[in-house]
Amino acid sequence: MKNKTVFVCSECGAESPKWSGKCPECGAWNTLVEETVVQKPEKTAKKISSSDFSAPLKLKEVTGKEEVRISTGINELDRVLGGGIVKGALYLVSGEPGIGKSTILLQLCEKLGAEIPILYVSGEESPKQLRLRADRLGVKKDDLYLLAQTDIETVCEQAAEQNPGLLIIDSIQTMNHESVASTPGSVSQVRECTSALMRFAKSKDIPVFIVGHVNKEGSIAGPKVMEHMVDAVLYFEGERNSEYRILRAVKNRFGSTNEIGVFEMTGEGLKEIGNPSAVFLQGKPSDISGIATVCVLEGTRPIIAEVQSLVAPTPFPAPRRVAVGFDYGRANLLIAVLEKRCRMFFGTSDVYINVIGGLKIDEPAADLAVAAALASGLKDFVIPDDTILIGEVGLAGEIRAVTSLEKRVAEAKVLGFKRAVIPKRNRTDFHTDIELIPVDSIKDVFNLI
Repeated sequence: MKNKTVFVCSECGAESPKWSGKCPECGAWNTLVEETVVQKPEKTAKKISSSDFSAPLKLKEVTGKEEVRISTGINELDRVLGGGIVKGALYLVSGEPGIGKSTILLQLCEKLGAEIPILYVSGEESPKQLRLRADRLGVKKDDLYLLAQTDIETVCEQAAEQNPGLLIIDSIQTMNHESVASTPGSVSQVRECTSALMRFAKSKDIPVFIVGHVNKEGSIAGPKVMEHMVDAVLYFEGERNSEYRILRAVKNRFGSTNEIGVFEMTGEGLKEIGNPSAVFLQGKPSDISGIATVCVLEGTRPIIAEVQSLVAPTPFPAPRRVAVGFDYGRANLLIAVLEKRCRMFFGTSDVYINVIGGLKIDEPAADLAVAAALASGLKDFVIPDDTILIGEVGLAGEIRAVTSLEKRVAEAKVLGFKRAVIPKRNRTDFHTDIELIPVDSIKDVFNLI
């Protein structure tokens, strides 16, 4: 069969007959990669799909609406998935090397091994190497089958014969499709292998977990269309030199994308953290300026976060602005509001903002705490340790209402906070033992503190 040379965009997967600096479809620069592709025979597609899809059905004729999800036995993972694993779903687990992708999947095998048979396919490790890692994590289940294979057609055939309750692919970048002449890990290979696994999962009604690598920019390696194929994308966050890991769903067709799971990496694997607020507040310094505390919502879970700021004079004409765990543009906006509405001058100072624990805050309710930390760092005054600040800051300096205030205040009460600075526009008719301090503008906050 005659080979065909095309240029494939690594962002959108679009094909172009010739190279150009800019993708003609998505507009991304320097993403076209040369690949040699062989036309895929029709019989190969039929062999992988295993069975044809059924004829069109009316919505009321579709059964299985009361089907119970498969609980993973890991509460934090169940929270992120939306309650458990859905049959026939395709999940993509991604993150930095060494972050814990394979670890959590092996621990999943330990929890589910007694309930359903599991097929673990590895293209990176031999069965002996997998056994060594499983022994270290304490995985000793009889219904866990290991397969060292990189050919996706063979994997689908073996899985169809084995008929497991769960299929795990580690990783998709090592899988190879014989109809594509390019090397494993290329755009075409990843796209075709993901498509084959999607057809297998839907036709056999077997859930599939895929491990995906990331590129040097931190994005999921492979074509962007791969993320559209799967039903859910789970992403591990956290620093490799930190023991805390955050699992976040950046896409989930069967649940919320706002939920997070918090884990601690230990020598025996990932350990669940049921109360992340208490963990993130450990070691919080006292009587130090530039520190404020806020309660943010990650899905339905309230989390107390510590925000630190450092405002230091600089001899350079262009001061630095650094934000870790907080949106850089939002930080510049709050600095501008403080300068305009509160007459605070940051023009000759470097500003550093950091959210402790590796959290990434993108909720407007954290504006007030960040602004207070910035003002505290500039004026060198201390915000009381037993005070929490919740509110969105507008461009006029007003403090706007936030959602689920009662839930946030209740979480603060559990962790021993005595006062809560809240927006005046929120209702305060709920019962709480914490002293509520309603404020209307950012000037009122600094007068009270």
